[in-house]
Amino acid sequence: MNPYLKQYQRTEVETATPEKVLILLYDGAIQFLNKALIALDEKNIQEIHNNIVGAERILLEFMNTIDFEQGGDFAVRLNALYQYLYNKLVEANMKKDKDTVNHVLKFLVDLRATWKQAINMTKPEAQAIMKNSGGDTYVSNDEYEEDDDDYDDEEDDDGE
Repeated sequence: MNPYLKQYQRTEVETATPEKVLILLYDGAIQFLNKALIALDEKNIQEIHNNIVGAERILLEFMNTIDFEQGGDFAVRLNALYQYLYNKLVEANMKKDKDTVNHVLKFLVDLRATWKQAINMTKPEAQAIMKNSGGDTYVSNDEYEEDDDDYDDEEDDDGE
């Protein structure tokens, strides 16, 4: 990989908001699974393994960063879902099963879209809080709308 691209990507992650990092991680997991599907078609065992393991590591990161104190029952359920998806990937890797990879991929695509929607829904709430706090951090609607591009990428199929 181009060292400048690698540095750019590292800087992007290091300076990103937690919400942006979440979306980037989902993008990474989805990309790994798409590559695993290609490797499955090509019967490239090493690439299948490497890409499924990459997605597994991201799921582990999701599980390790869940805040159970703040998240309560939602956090417990989300952790159970991530654990289920992780286990399915372990199974898919052992069996080299394309259907199972597709099953997990669909979940991750749907979860990414849900998180993205939740993040975008919180923007007006954050704006109201900043406005009502009396601080100098108020952001106008126009500035907030422009910021929305931070959560979009060109590969979105859902038009968001």
